[in-house]
Amino acid sequence: MQRKTPKLYLAPMEGLGNYSFRNALALIGGFDEATREFISVPKGAHVKSLAKKFSFEDTDPIPQAAQVMGSDPDTLAAMTEELIARGAKRVELNVGCPSNTVTGNGSGSSLLQNPEHLHKILSKMVKVSSVPLTAKLRSGYLDTTLFEENLLAAESAGISHLTLHPRTKLEGYKGFANLDLIKKAKEILSIPLIGNGDIKSREDAEYMLAYTGCDGLMVGRGAVINPWIFHEIKGNAHIEDFDRTLTFLERFYENVCLYAPKNQTGQMKGLFSFLFQRNDALLVKRKDMLRNREKDPRAFFEYCIDALRACQLAKL
Repeated sequence: MQRKTPKLYLAPMEGLGNYSFRNALALIGGFDEATREFISVPKGAHVKSLAKKFSFEDTDPIPQAAQVMGSDPDTLAAMTEELIARGAKRVELNVGCPSNTVTGNGSGSSLLQNPEHLHKILSKMVKVSSVPLTAKLRSGYLDTTLFEENLLAAESAGISHLTLHPRTKLEGYKGFANLDLIKKAKEILSIPLIGNGDIKSREDAEYMLAYTGCDGLMVGRGAVINPWIFHEIKGNAHIEDFDRTLTFLERFYENVCLYAPKNQTGQMKGLFSFLFQRNDALLVKRKDMLRNREKDPRAFFEYCIDALRACQLAKL
């Protein structure tokens, strides 16, 4: 990469990017900051109790921000203060979740239908925040009619930076991220813009930076497929080490064991279903892995590790 590598963020991913994954990935590192998956904050919520879900130590020594989701300005402002008291060095508003359950409550990407209300929420959060207050947006709800209005509403509220996932709520995760929208957003905004969407390789990262001019990158599913992607984006592909990959996976397994036994294999399948997309050899084994009916979590984990090891040895 000819230019200085921008700041790299690990994306918040509900379920897939939970504590088990974030904490383990910190052992490999390469990203500059992580964001915890959103904490839903309904109107009138007991914020002191909800804020206990956040721990700044999850990805230690890599900083971790807190993300909140809701629609009531006063409750979200109170939650912001409580999260800062618990050590959050950055607080972010989720303005992108496309889940019908979420949008039905007026949260997530449904806020993109009302730029004035979005501005009101962020203004109240910014007013009480002593740390950077940011927002993560999609490009629109059903379409991009209010795209510019939403960007300017967020910026004028006083946020420190904005992350854009250039798909609408209606598009979900289908098709391809529209980089023209990130490019357009960069032209509209005066605050730093973080690009997010479909970054699965160093080449994808370089192209997004060069084409859009964005100031930083956020990677989500690409980091699940390839835990070393941040190092590769920084030009350090040579430091990848299979033993360290195994250490990352062992930590992931240890973390999964903190959950109820009935949920452990499901969490592992969630991770390995992406990890087995990294190359053609693993992709061949992916279908059998997903069909595996092994009930013992450790036995299933060893089955997946054996598949990874076989593919690794085949490369030598």
